[in-house]
Amino acid sequence: MRVINILCSFLYHNNPVIKWNAVTALGAAVSDLAETDTEPARNIIRRLMWNLNDESGGIGWGSAEAMGEILAQNEKLAMEYWPILFSYAKEDGNFQEHEFMQRGVLWGIGRFCKVRPELPGKKEVKSVLPFLKSGDAHVRGHAAWFFCHVKSEEAVPLLLELSADESRIDIFADKKIKNIRVKDLAEEALFRIKNK
Repeated sequence: MRVINILCSFLYHNNPVIKWNAVTALGAAVSDLAETDTEPARNIIRRLMWNLNDESGGIGWGSAEAMGEILAQNEKLAMEYWPILFSYAKEDGNFQEHEFMQRGVLWGIGRFCKVRPELPGKKEVKSVLPFLKSGDAHVRGHAAWFFCHVKSEEAVPLLLELSADESRIDIFADKKIKNIRVKDLAEEALFRIKNK
C-alpha cells in the first residue's frame, strides 16, 4: 500500500514520462493486490473515482488513466468497475466537461478496450462518437485511438473526416509516448474496423 500511495502521488506529475510510468506501475501493483486482497484494491479504485467526482474539490489528473490501466490488467476489478469508467464519457453519466480530463477518460477506456474489447455495449461505444468532433485535437485523437480497439461502423464517417486531420498529438501507446497525427490514428482505426 505504501508503494501504491507513492505511485498515486505521481499521477499529478508535470513530467509525462514520470506520470505514465506511474500509471503503468499502479495498474500492475493494484492488480497484484486484488489477487491477494480485493477490498484494499477496491479502495484504490474508489479513491480514483472520488478524485473524478466534482464534490472532491480537486481535479482528478491521471485518475481515469490509472483506472483504465488497472481494469485492463485485472479481470476481477474490470468486471466490477468498467461501467463506471465508461460513465465518465457519457453525458447521462459522470461526464467530464474539461477537455484535458476528457483526454484521460478516452485514454482510460481505450486502454481498457485494447485488452477487453468485448465488454462495452453499443451504448457505451456510441458515447465516444461525439468526441471525434471535438474542437480539441488531443480529444479527437484519443477518440480515434479508442476506435482502433473497438469495432464501430457508426464511427466510420467521422473517422473518414479525421483522415485529413494533420493535427499532431502526444499519446501513450505501447509503453511509450508517441507524437502522431490525428489522421494516422483515424486511418489505423478505419483499417482495423474494416479488417476485424
